[in-house]
Amino acid sequence: MEEPCGAGAAAPLRGDAEEPKQGSVLFLGGNEVKSSAVVKYSSAPPQAAFARLQEKTDLKLPPANWLRESAKLGPAGTTILGNSKKSKPFSSFGMAYDFIDSVGNDVDVVSDSENIKKLLKIPYSKSHVSMAVHRIGRTLLLDELDIQELFMRSSQTGDWTWLKEFYQRLIDQKWQRKKKSKEHWYQKAILSKFLYYSINGDGAAQPVPSTSKQHQEGPVAGESDEAGRASWPAPFEMPSSLSEDPGASNQGLKNDFVRNILWTFEDIHMLVGSNMPIFGGGRYPAVSLRLRDNNKPINVLTGIDYWLDNLICNVPELVMCFHVNGIVQKYEMIKTEDIPNLENSNFSTKVIKDIAQNILSFLKSNCTKEGHTYWLFKASGSDIVKLYDLTTLCEETEDKYQNPFTMPVAILLYKVACNMMLKKNQNKKHYGTIRTLLLNCLKLLDNGRHPQIIASANYMLSELFQLDEPKKEDSTDFPINGNSDESYSEEEEEMPDSDENGSYSNSSDPPDDNKAVAIIKSVGELSVPEKYKSVHRIRPSCAFPVCHGTEERCRLVLNHVLEGLKSVDSSVKKEGDLPAADPSTPIPLKYEDESTSGGPECLEKQMALFLDKMGSFQKGKHSSQSGMIPGSWQYKMKLQLILKSSKAYYVLSDAAMILQKYGRALRYIKLALQCHDTYCCLCGSMLPEVLMFLCQCLTLCGDIQLMLAQNANNRAAYLEEYNYQTKEDQEILHSLHRESRCQVFAWATDLSTDLEYQLSVSCKCYEAAYEILLFSNLKKENPEQHIQVLKRMGNIRNEIGVFYMNQAAAVQTERVVSKNVSTTEQQLWKKSFSCFEEGIQNFESIDDATNAALLLCNTGRLMRICAQAHCAAEGDFKREFSPEEALYYNKAIDYYLKALRSLGKRDVHPAVWDSVNWELSTTYFTMATLQQDYAPLSRKAQEQIEKEVSEAMMKSLKYCDVDTVSERQPLCQYRAATIHHRLASMYHSCLRNQVGDEHLRKQHRVLADLHYSKAVRLFQLLKDAPCEFLRVQLERVAFAEFQMASQNSSAGKLKTLFGALDIMTKTKGAFQLIRKELVAESEQISKDKSPAEGLSPSDSSVGLNKEEVLKLLSIFESRMSFLLLQSIKLLTSTKKKIGGINEEEVVLKTNKQVYSLLLRATANKGLTLLERTDLILNLLEQLAPNSEGSNGGIQ
Repeated sequence: MEEPCGAGAAAPLRGDAEEPKQGSVLFLGGNEVKSSAVVKYSSAPPQAAFARLQEKTDLKLPPANWLRESAKLGPAGTTILGNSKKSKPFSSFGMAYDFIDSVGNDVDVVSDSENIKKLLKIPYSKSHVSMAVHRIGRTLLLDELDIQELFMRSSQTGDWTWLKEFYQRLIDQKWQRKKKSKEHWYQKAILSKFLYYSINGDGAAQPVPSTSKQHQEGPVAGESDEAGRASWPAPFEMPSSLSEDPGASNQGLKNDFVRNILWTFEDIHMLVGSNMPIFGGGRYPAVSLRLRDNNKPINVLTGIDYWLDNLICNVPELVMCFHVNGIVQKYEMIKTEDIPNLENSNFSTKVIKDIAQNILSFLKSNCTKEGHTYWLFKASGSDIVKLYDLTTLCEETEDKYQNPFTMPVAILLYKVACNMMLKKNQNKKHYGTIRTLLLNCLKLLDNGRHPQIIASANYMLSELFQLDEPKKEDSTDFPINGNSDESYSEEEEEMPDSDENGSYSNSSDPPDDNKAVAIIKSVGELSVPEKYKSVHRIRPSCAFPVCHGTEERCRLVLNHVLEGLKSVDSSVKKEGDLPAADPSTPIPLKYEDESTSGGPECLEKQMALFLDKMGSFQKGKHSSQSGMIPGSWQYKMKLQLILKSSKAYYVLSDAAMILQKYGRALRYIKLALQCHDTYCCLCGSMLPEVLMFLCQCLTLCGDIQLMLAQNANNRAAYLEEYNYQTKEDQEILHSLHRESRCQVFAWATDLSTDLEYQLSVSCKCYEAAYEILLFSNLKKENPEQHIQVLKRMGNIRNEIGVFYMNQAAAVQTERVVSKNVSTTEQQLWKKSFSCFEEGIQNFESIDDATNAALLLCNTGRLMRICAQAHCAAEGDFKREFSPEEALYYNKAIDYYLKALRSLGKRDVHPAVWDSVNWELSTTYFTMATLQQDYAPLSRKAQEQIEKEVSEAMMKSLKYCDVDTVSERQPLCQYRAATIHHRLASMYHSCLRNQVGDEHLRKQHRVLADLHYSKAVRLFQLLKDAPCEFLRVQLERVAFAEFQMASQNSSAGKLKTLFGALDIMTKTKGAFQLIRKELVAESEQISKDKSPAEGLSPSDSSVGLNKEEVLKLLSIFESRMSFLLLQSIKLLTSTKKKIGGINEEEVVLKTNKQVYSLLLRATANKGLTLLERTDLILNLLEQLAPNSEGSNGGIQ
């Protein structure tokens, strides 16, 4: 079984696995070295016990089972017995593809165990080392780079000639291929025979009857020789489809190892491939089997080899079989921890650990560029180890595709990125790493050869930017680092002369060595603990760009989408009839003037066509003009890219909408819908989420059209924004036009200059969105979207209703001469009414009582406009309140009452509740006022009219809230005061004109008195209605005079007279307000030194009407004069009859004095308004105490 490794590695695809061995910690001779190994995958069968060969067995003779498959061996066949072909140049890539989870993340090194052993033996060995090093994330891939094999290939194909020349100049002028010795092949053959004998079991270790030994050995030598010229794969070709099966796309880059082991050596994590045969038996469940020539002692290199092999495979014991000239002599058992202490092969495990850490640090510090091929080289017999960047050297001389590693590295970068993308639980901090992997992958690829990977990588890059949520713009999370190549090494500034970091100085090297990236001057340095300090810690987030705002993020997404689209389009054969699109020619955005657009009726047709098309998606039709085959990778990829671009444009449009750039918003939503149109053309069936997204696009388009209608004054600026286009947008459009005409949504996205058309378009957008929700059954799944669309439909219908209502009102004001209501007006009323009605239904269907109440309120207003239209039907000289007016006012009242019922109570929405109440009060008041001023006496009796007026006024009062403190309170108080004043005047008038019924007269007198006093109380609360207050008081005086006329007794008359004078003295407050205004006005005039300005009566703060003041002042003076004269006459006559009463004498004296002053003043025509006001105030001041006293006296 495979040990769990991340989120499902590819290992289970690789045949039967053996049970993983538990990691172990070995303590070796006092030097503690931590080592643990977990078998991730094994194709070996369960371990068979090895057969101990009898002494004197001749290993030169082949056993009967030699080179044959065996049940005990399983599928591994000859590989497990050491006959495997030489390690392939791309062996680490095969492993990396299988264990993609480990790459780039938690593993430091991926390699063949032979390469790792070779590296760790560098300080002990004189032999040459030549390895290719690649970096993927934090992982290094090590492969043997057989220079000899490479140059043999080069001489045949002409590839890598630059490297051959470079190598010969650098290393050896007369380079020749070294042939393997005869001894080498002999040793290989007897080892193979020995292992086959060892598994032969029950006495089967018999040699076959040998006719010709040479004949048998021949094939082995030949096969091995062939294997020596290792298998460089043919130039890598991308398969037609990137299969999920890791083996499918590797083109010979297979994982050929019997075992893949996760080996942790100290703090280094390695994924190692091993083919070492392991047997059962002995005191331990596993042993390794070795064959030694008894005449040759074990040296240090062999000891390190054996020790590392056992550590990597977690084998605790070694069984050594000694032979002399192929004849078996004896067996010996050695524990793994004792190997470093064997005679002649002593070595320190601590030093090996230091070598491992130093080499890893050296490589990680210098192999910094992902996608580059580095070459670690040590010449035979040399002490100097050099590291070259072959990619850079190759680019200086030849095409980068000359490097056979280019494609495997690109594919691996892509696969690691894919794997990281698939992990949903990945923190977004990995996005920087994924982006770097993909960008480096793209650098290695050629569009002509690998369009699919390029398209896919660009799509993934676009997916990294989250469009649906705002990014945290936090520079600590996403450091700005433009150079993604360097994003892995934290400390770039290494000191060239510092011994601490190893010697990187090139001063003493041959001239060509300046090509080396880094040099280890002496292999001895590798044994010094921490000689090469590691500077390979990874930054927490690799160069993920900080997007300062939504627009930048979307632009990055669109940039990647465009690259992906180009890649897809370039790989589709261009059809002959396809119009050649020139990206430099802008596609004209159709700008519709209202003269060409057919208005709302034309919209209806387009809408019907659109919905018909939407219905056809369910039937599974699709068509591509470019000839893409449905189901091909181009088809699938283009759909994904188009949808992504549509989303990016939607987000851009939404952002522009927030910034109130409505022209730009419309342009972006047009592009989003054009992308969506193309998607619809290509896609047979619409996914619910795609339909949902279309619904959101149409909703936003409706919002934009509404905002454009409401901001008509900025139309020129919006038009300019709408017509502007970036090159990127043009190129994306060209790619879309390869598949469709992109005209399905043209009706929704044209910028019109006609207000009615814009409102209609907005409404149609919402209706289309609603239809989509209905026929795709998305309503239940997305209740929030459903509510939003219905709210917007209600709102736009209100807007259109108000638009028609205002138009009707405008027509009405223009109609002066004509007596009858025009058909135009009636049409506008009907349109407005139906819009309001539909809007009310929309809001009621989602239980939005507040908005429904507002629309009912607007319908009430429409009814009042209808009533007003009927009021001017006849000339004012015989004007009467008509039945049509009454009908429409009553309809308006019904709608206002419905609005109140919809709200239920004030708490639901106090502002709306108060507004509806005010409108209702106003309607009742208007109706009552019109009935009072233009009484329909031709149709109704006076009493009937008075009754109706009184009822309407009382209802108006009911809905007029004078107590609640709000901005509207003064208005309510003024309205209530006016109502009381009008009712009092009406009852006063009835009293004057009525004859007969004394009971009714008394009732009217009481009511008139009551309403006058209420009106006075309310007007006194207001600081800006002195004239109204004066008028009410003067009417009260007239009412008193009227009562006095019907009185007979002097005492009664005197009482009424003093009451009237008392009313007059109470007007002092009103005169003080008037005086204050006049003084303020005169000061303003003197301040400005411009008398002309002061003439306007509306200049003062309360808008004092001087004409009105003059008129009231004259009446006041005449009434005061009359009352004073009457009081003097009455007081004089009573004095004669009764004799002197002190109090009355005082009053008489004062009244005479005041009367005298008043007469003189009225005679003087030269007094200004202010002087007259001052005089009245002075006279009232003199009267005040007397009137109170006399009043008291009379009582």
